[in-house]
Amino acid sequence: MTGPKADVWKSASLSAKYLKGIRGAIPLAGEQIDILVRLIAAVRGDAVRGDAVNTFLDLGCGGGILGAAILRRWPQARGVFLDFSDAMLQAAREELSPYGEQLTFVDADYGDPAWLSSVSQGETFDVVVSGFSIHHQSDERKQQLYDEIFDLLPPGGLFLNLEHVSSPARWIETAFEDYFVDALHDMHRREGSGRSREEVADEFYRRPDKEANILAPLETQCDWLRTIGFEDVDCYFKAFELALFGGRRPAG
Repeated sequence: MTGPKADVWKSASLSAKYLKGIRGAIPLAGEQIDILVRLIAAVRGDAVRGDAVNTFLDLGCGGGILGAAILRRWPQARGVFLDFSDAMLQAAREELSPYGEQLTFVDADYGDPAWLSSVSQGETFDVVVSGFSIHHQSDERKQQLYDEIFDLLPPGGLFLNLEHVSSPARWIETAFEDYFVDALHDMHRREGSGRSREEVADEFYRRPDKEANILAPLETQCDWLRTIGFEDVDCYFKAFELALFGGRRPAG
C-alpha cells in the first residue's frame, strides 16, 4: 500500500484494534462472506466435480478472514496470504495455523508492481480475493493492480473484491457513516464497554487510517474490469459504501 498515509496500517496497535473491533463490527459482514463463498462455489464447484478451489490468493489479507472462509469450504486448498503489515500477517498465521504447510504468508506491498515476483513463478490462482484493502491505492494503481490480478487467473478464474467504494453524494456518505457508527456502538454495547454513541462516533471520525482512503465509484471500477477483459462483471452485494464486486477471466 504505497504511500505514507497507508503506512499507518503497519502499526501493530492499529492492526490489533481493527482486527479485534472494527472488522467484527462491519455491517452485514457475515452475509458478505457468505455471498463471496457462494459465488466461488457457483464458479468452481466442489471436489466431486473435479473443479474445486485448489489455489487462491488473499490479497491484502489482514487477519485472513476471507481466505479462512475459503478454507472452511475447500479445506484442501493451497492459499497465499499477502499483506505489508507484519502484525496482520502474524494474526493470520495464528488464526490459520491448523492448515500448516498448505499456506504461504507473504510480506509484500502490492502498491509496488514488484509484488508479483513474490507470489508468481508462472503459477496461477483459481480465485483471487481482497477485502477492504485496494481502496488505499490511487485510481491509477487500482487499474494496474486489476490488470495484474487478471494475469494471475487461469481461464475461468474468479476475482472478488469486497471493498469500500465512494458514495455519489455527501448525503449518502453521511447515511453510511451513521450506519457504521450504529454498528460499532451496538458492538460496544454487546461487549458491555459502557461507551456512549457520541464517544464511538468521535473515535470513528478521528480514526488515524481515514486519510489513507482513496475511494472510487463502484461503477467506474466495474468498467475498469470490463476494459481489462473480465467477463460476468457485476456487483453481487452492496450496502451504501460496502460492495462486493468482481468478474471472471474468460474460460476460452
